[in-house]
Amino acid sequence: MAELQKSSKAAILAAMRAALTISSRGTLTLPAKLRQSLGLKADDQLIAETVPEGLLLRPAVTLPVEIYTERRIAEFDASEAELAGVLGPKKRRAR
Repeated sequence: MAELQKSSKAAILAAMRAALTISSRGTLTLPAKLRQSLGLKADDQLIAETVPEGLLLRPAVTLPVEIYTERRIAEFDASEAELAGVLGPKKRRAR
């Protein structure tokens, strides 16, 4: 049953087509029905690729990255030192 649902969803998605217009700023608007069927939300990122058939848009997987300042690194060091004080010295295992 699950396979049938997957295949019918794939058939519906494969059949969806939409004419898009590029604005003077270079932006495209995807129709709501298309966005909803693909599970796309505001601020989602897409990767645009040229392929022999034309242009391919696909969802991008992005992960947030934090670049640590010296102050933030000092906060980490202080927290680790505090934790080490609470836990006490590491015990070495006998081999």
